[in-house]
Amino acid sequence: MLLDAIVRASRDVTETSARSRKIERLAALLNDAAPAEAALAVGWLIGELPQGRIGLGPAAINAARDVTAATAPALTIATVDEAFAGIADMSGAGSTRARVTALRELFALATATEQEFLSRLIYGELRQGALEGVMADAVARAAQLPAADVRRAAQRAGSLPLVARAALDEGAAGLRAFGVQLFRPLQPMLAKPADDMADAMSRLGHAALDYKLDGARIQVHRRDDDVRVYTRRLNDITPAVPELVESVRTLPIREIVLDGEAIALRPDGSPAPFQVTMSRFGSRVDVDRLRADTPLSAFFFDMLQLDGDSMLDAPSSARFDAMRQALPAPLIIPRLVTGDEAEATAFMRRSKDAGHEGIVAKALDAVYDAGRRGGAWLKVKQADTLDLVVLACEWGNGRRTGWLSNLHLGARDPQNGGFVMLGKTFKGLTDAILEWQTAELLAREIGREGHVVHVRPELVVEIAFEGVQASARYPGGVALRFARVKRYRSDKTATHADTIDRVRAIHMSST
Repeated sequence: MLLDAIVRASRDVTETSARSRKIERLAALLNDAAPAEAALAVGWLIGELPQGRIGLGPAAINAARDVTAATAPALTIATVDEAFAGIADMSGAGSTRARVTALRELFALATATEQEFLSRLIYGELRQGALEGVMADAVARAAQLPAADVRRAAQRAGSLPLVARAALDEGAAGLRAFGVQLFRPLQPMLAKPADDMADAMSRLGHAALDYKLDGARIQVHRRDDDVRVYTRRLNDITPAVPELVESVRTLPIREIVLDGEAIALRPDGSPAPFQVTMSRFGSRVDVDRLRADTPLSAFFFDMLQLDGDSMLDAPSSARFDAMRQALPAPLIIPRLVTGDEAEATAFMRRSKDAGHEGIVAKALDAVYDAGRRGGAWLKVKQADTLDLVVLACEWGNGRRTGWLSNLHLGARDPQNGGFVMLGKTFKGLTDAILEWQTAELLAREIGREGHVVHVRPELVVEIAFEGVQASARYPGGVALRFARVKRYRSDKTATHADTIDRVRAIHMSST
């Protein structure tokens, strides 16, 4: 298949707002491709490279584009994929120059519109609306399978391109392979916010309440002595967290998959700040010293597999009971099962008094809906916060001269793709955060307008605020009041950011 076919599909999807027409157009593209080609098309159109980051920043990409474009489309997607793989594998002295040379050679084979598409793909700036929900439905249409089955398989596999290839090549039989598999982490089940405890209890009735820890989500897989630990983003961090490995390896169990939280606790048992916990995930050097200085504890709240038997479709009450039989009490998160609002409120107060964020209320009959943020899990916290994406940043002045300071914040738009700007904030930024975010944002720079640096929408930041108000200034029609940075969420990707629909719902509930 020619790259031009994907470029034209991308353009067509961008130019239509109707979801049904997007799905129809993308399904037609996939039907014209071989399964392996379709998998690449799916990944590229949702902004994913199989190779991940390939070591090329804006300056390198601009340098590579300084070449005469081809006059007619002839570049195949197989050639592009091979080129990206070769670039990603380059390392050592002179590798940056070699990457630019290889990319220039690729761009010389591409038309101007293909060059633009490839540049945006490498930047992470493909926002044509072919997000995973639309694309999953297009895969289902092309494979003539129920959309719910494709989405479920993608959630369990953690990779829509992988599922697309299986669906188009093997049909329903291919989808059935995507259950729980040891050492292939699943997308975690997520919770929706509730307004307060009364709201959560009225929606769920008799429910299980878990402490909501201010830690980092982990998924642990074990077979015999082989134990691996994965983050919320499905990254393998096993070498960085030996104490978590040891805590699961000692269990009298042959195979198990657990869902929980890792958290650094102070000597008095109270939680250390979230950034302290996350600092353990990023380093694999001098791990013994880091472990001694900042030990991690694991608390589990769900079990997805036990001794070869998947528990994804078992009700949550059964999963928890089985986990309680398999794990010692110190590894299990505090839980209360109740239908009484006063009792639930007292339990939440105990969670807050212990230094945690609040509680997560869970329906007792809910299956484990991997990757979904449904109404079966509801998180209750005292302060209003949103997880938003940094779209741009402004250079500071005064004592912040030389640092990127004022953040442009965006909510995810699941209908049209991309992000909707909600406002700016420079509040809540310590010197340490300013220094860190300046380096991280410059590494993601895609362009400048005066003192504004535009960046790839990758960094997720938790924003506390005091309300949402109507605003004609921003395209979403709403803006945050008194927004301030609480923390960066390095455990989340932009696909996990809060949606503009969530922000509008908050606004409607206060008017």
